[in-house]
Amino acid sequence: MLVLTVAQQLVSDGPSWLELSRYLPFPLLVAPAIVALLLSLRLGGRWLGAAVATIALFATLAMGLVWNADPGDAAPAPDLRVMTYNVKALTAIERPGGFAALAAEVERHRPDLVVTQDASALMRGRDPAHPGPMFGLPEVRQVGQYVIASRWPLRDCATAQAQLGTEALTYARCVVELGGTSFELVDVHFESPRSGLVAARREGLDGIDLWASNHAGRLAQARALAAVLRASARPLVLGGDLNAPDSSAVIQSLLAVGLRDAFASGGRGYGYTYGHTLRPRFSFLRIDHLLVSDDVEVVRAFVGGKDASDHRPVIADLRLQRR
Repeated sequence: MLVLTVAQQLVSDGPSWLELSRYLPFPLLVAPAIVALLLSLRLGGRWLGAAVATIALFATLAMGLVWNADPGDAAPAPDLRVMTYNVKALTAIERPGGFAALAAEVERHRPDLVVTQDASALMRGRDPAHPGPMFGLPEVRQVGQYVIASRWPLRDCATAQAQLGTEALTYARCVVELGGTSFELVDVHFESPRSGLVAARREGLDGIDLWASNHAGRLAQARALAAVLRASARPLVLGGDLNAPDSSAVIQSLLAVGLRDAFASGGRGYGYTYGHTLRPRFSFLRIDHLLVSDDVEVVRAFVGGKDASDHRPVIADLRLQRR
């Protein structure tokens, strides 16, 4: 556990086994460590101290614990609340009350701006040119799988592409007008790790090559998007299902161009967004992210509920620097 913790912190893009380890259900790994701690009670103080230190390091560093200061009620009010949410709209259609559950989850947090992925089915029965309000928000735009709803005016919403050799990553891009200033909004969904993870689990070493290819594709998407976003002249807010945890090279590629993770900057706890519909039945990965540029202040960030989608939403209160 110590080797895994140190390797994940020091190496952002390592061998295939290390990248695969970032998707482990970490809480389950703590159980044998606790057994070892109990056994160490008979071995003396040094063994006991080593067992406690191992669990503490693993539960904080490897599992991604963050604990930012509470801004308190005296802090200046944020300019807006942003939510990113992979709504899995096609799955919601098949579930009785699925759309109502999604709407209730969004409206419970009262966001000013919602960026969704896997969401095109939300627009069924709506006129794309005049879709009407969604989640209680008047401005609604669809760009492919992405649906954006805002309290504030949206303009120049369009499909954008980041080139990946002969292919391209397609994402949504808008400009949001907010109280005399504006910022750029990006809604993106990276390649899913599911096929690679299934291959590695079922085929062992024989499935590692597929996992490595899967990871490489996601990393290429992140680097291509980072190259495009580097040239942004406005404050930037990016929301999406990035299918990668903070410590991975995928997220680090985006942070390297000056973006910050909102939950890492203003959240408390683990902020896990995925895993509750898998066999462990609890969330154990933080793969949904809100990223902001350095001229956007994160007041607080947190995750939402697990009942309406395979993914929990990420919500952040933000404050913009006036230009």
